[in-house]
Amino acid sequence: MWISRAIETRLLRSAKTRPVTVLTGARQTGKTAILLHLFPQYSLVSLDLPSEAELAEKEPTRFLERHPPPVIIDEVLYAPGLFRHLKVAVDANRSRYGQFLLTGSQKFTLMKNVSESLAGTADIAELETLSFAEIQSAWPRTSIESAMVRGGYPELYVNLEIDSAAFYNSYLATYLERDVRSMTNIGSLRDFERFLRACALSSANLLNKANLARAAGIAPSTANQWLTILEASGQAVLLEPWFSGKAKSMVKSPKLYLTDTGLLCALLNIRSEEALRQSPFVGAVWETFVFAQLRERERRAGRAGSLFFWRDRTREVDFVVDAGGRLELFEAKWTEMPDAGDTANLDFVRNIVGKSRIASGSVVCRTPSNYPLANGFRALPVTELD
Repeated sequence: MWISRAIETRLLRSAKTRPVTVLTGARQTGKTAILLHLFPQYSLVSLDLPSEAELAEKEPTRFLERHPPPVIIDEVLYAPGLFRHLKVAVDANRSRYGQFLLTGSQKFTLMKNVSESLAGTADIAELETLSFAEIQSAWPRTSIESAMVRGGYPELYVNLEIDSAAFYNSYLATYLERDVRSMTNIGSLRDFERFLRACALSSANLLNKANLARAAGIAPSTANQWLTILEASGQAVLLEPWFSGKAKSMVKSPKLYLTDTGLLCALLNIRSEEALRQSPFVGAVWETFVFAQLRERERRAGRAGSLFFWRDRTREVDFVVDAGGRLELFEAKWTEMPDAGDTANLDFVRNIVGKSRIASGSVVCRTPSNYPLANGFRALPVTELD
């Protein structure tokens, strides 16, 4: 079965208006599948195959003769020497759109090569795991708790018979062996896995590299390097704080989030919906889940860099969306029935920033339908984050 993705329209438009489209995202998010689905007339070559990667790197002219456009080149970052030759091919026929569709799972490495050789010719898009709306479009009866534990990797919903615990065990092994080893010279994958689990314990919390290093038994400089790897491979995101000139003692540290709650739950040994409800980490998993939905919403709206959080020494609002200076405030609460007490921080920040700048304030929770709360705020189902 095919699960429709919100990014499809964007990719179709990109291929009609740019010579090169670059699709990045973590492994198994469906990058190759979506391009094959949308562009069945394109040929496909994967540089995951060592022979193709070697040809592309050492004999790029011959490689492009063998795989002329329109073509999908999967995991193109395995042949960095190819990018200069892609530029030559594009420049030879600049008005021909949709020549090359490129994918890569290591974002920072891929972007470096694109910026050096394909700047001005390439449109860049990022594919995340399935949003809750995408999951429900395929399986309408999927509960929020089930989606949180199972996560958003498409394969888990194409075939519901797949055991999610076994899937994530295999995913971790593949990720550690392939992506991590290829990105840096890590002596001990066991140390890196311990670091990854420490990050899971810290999801939805302020980033503290010293604590992560201590938990993994590594140097702080190594923790910094490994955190970059998690970001580059699409496994973690840092959310920056929003600043107001009227507020004192604002924190400057970002918050750390894992990108998919299925992997997060697997790392926290949460294997069922009941285990999730009983877990002391349920609030952090819920906040991570809401963060993923908000990121998808902002990406669909074309608002890059619009999502933040607000925090001083005593209070925090989980998420702030800054759309042209007008702010939407969101608190993520696991409860089904939030009350006026859950809006206290929303009200505090509204008074600090100024009511005229606040477009709305909501408590995102598990309520089945939205309803008004005190002081003009609302209880909002996660399904209405659109």
